[in-house]
Amino acid sequence: MCVALVASDAEATDPQLVPDVSQTEIEIRYSFAGEKLLLFGAILYPDGNLPDADVDIVVVLKSPSAPITIREKSQVGGIWLNVDAVSMRSAPTFYAIGSSRPIGDIVDERTAAIYELGLDNLQLSPTGFVSPEELGRFEAGLIDLNRRNRLYSEDFGAVSIREGVLYRASLAVPARVPVGRITAETFLISNGRVLAVASRDIVVRKTGFERFVAIAARQYGFLYGLAAILISLAFGYAASAYFARR
Repeated sequence: MCVALVASDAEATDPQLVPDVSQTEIEIRYSFAGEKLLLFGAILYPDGNLPDADVDIVVVLKSPSAPITIREKSQVGGIWLNVDAVSMRSAPTFYAIGSSRPIGDIVDERTAAIYELGLDNLQLSPTGFVSPEELGRFEAGLIDLNRRNRLYSEDFGAVSIREGVLYRASLAVPARVPVGRITAETFLISNGRVLAVASRDIVVRKTGFERFVAIAARQYGFLYGLAAILISLAFGYAASAYFARR
């Protein structure tokens, strides 16, 4: 009973987060070039008293994790070939993090790893045995590739906190963002301890002609493939006829 009472008191004295996002749906059209998503909210303190210690905010946008195979290419006899591969049980297809200060200044390595705060702390577990050196090489390759495609990003100055109560951050959602659900997580941290966590869901979906094409490819694969071949042949024939006349 004493343990429960202590835990209850600790929870009662911890502040709470009231987060929100600028939009809960992102629609992908033919002209979609990415979005700037605004994450904002308030910190509610017990009895309205601000803490003596400073607080930090970390916001994370993350898509659901999925299995992935990473292949390494090398030049063999003048030809680029896949020479090695590692399969991961799960990896986010999109990950963006912003914070009020560098992560290393906010929490220790253990806490950062538990909450996957930062690209270096993503839990990318291989499906089979892989040496630490090889695993590190493939993880670095995956992160670098997704960085260049703007699917992974870090901005350790994106969050601003006003008077210790209101916070806001702007994170980029790239044009290549995968369709589905994105979770926007907000972490309130003080003295290296996570005091509160709150989340909001954002839905990314295709609309218009892009949605029609995606549904057709998924539900009518054979007819979609046949139509794609016929269209390619038609364009090829039209191009050859045009240049034959010149």
